[in-house]
Amino acid sequence: MSTGSAGHVARSAIVPGSETGAPGRVRTFLRTADGVAIDAVYERGVAVYETAPVFVIAHGFTGDLDRPHVRRAARAFARYGAVVTFSFRGHGASGGRSTVGDREVLDLAAAVAWARGFGHARVVTAGFSMGGSVVLRHAALQGRGPDGDAGRPEEPGGRERTDAVVSVSAPARWYYRGTAPMRRLHWLVMRPEGRLLSRYGLRTRIHHRDWDPVPLSPVEAVPRIAPAPLLIVHGDRDGYFPLDHPRMLAAAAGDHAELWIEAGMGHAENAAPDELLDRIARWAVAQAG
Repeated sequence: MSTGSAGHVARSAIVPGSETGAPGRVRTFLRTADGVAIDAVYERGVAVYETAPVFVIAHGFTGDLDRPHVRRAARAFARYGAVVTFSFRGHGASGGRSTVGDREVLDLAAAVAWARGFGHARVVTAGFSMGGSVVLRHAALQGRGPDGDAGRPEEPGGRERTDAVVSVSAPARWYYRGTAPMRRLHWLVMRPEGRLLSRYGLRTRIHHRDWDPVPLSPVEAVPRIAPAPLLIVHGDRDGYFPLDHPRMLAAAAGDHAELWIEAGMGHAENAAPDELLDRIARWAVAQAG
């Protein structure tokens, strides 16, 4: 659905914060590298130790930063560090139209750069479903060319870099239609009447163009994330993506990734229990240093 590569990292047009301390809560619009306005919120959290990271949460398709399940994840992570939530393009109050995981890497890059602008030395990106695929590609494309080719390095882009990655309920490959929910999702994305329903029924505006070029797939991305620590989380009752997806991701990632298969868990933010969110946050604090 892109008209150009989404591999280049974005820079926020707004760089708030100071070295002496950050405000408790800030809400603003960020500007991505391709000019889209992204609604974002920074919350300092309750952790007071200097090494506490900032968590940047990437929600799933049809979510936004104000949805209850996104707020619940933010509250859980806020016990361990600061939190940035944002709405992907085409979602909530953000501008643009959703490209269902392609140019959304620019939205995440803008949010990560903004998070570092508050003085945080360590950033953890945590994504769910579509957001889970976005955090994988974002981490894989850091310091690489627009097509992910390590032989075509771009500027280091330190402000947009992540120190640890958590991917929850993510697909391993694109165009998967093996479950009924994914067949419905493809109907929403590919058909004009589906996009109309999504706009007015789900508050999600979807771009009408196909991907061109097709972005780096999640399973192709994960080997390129090292040395950043990677956690892959998936429920054994996920109705969208069966267990071959997380297992493919873990196998492709090799020894630098951990895989948690969660008994009784369904799909993404809605299904993640508070205990799991707490466990994810503790893993991130331990690994992001």
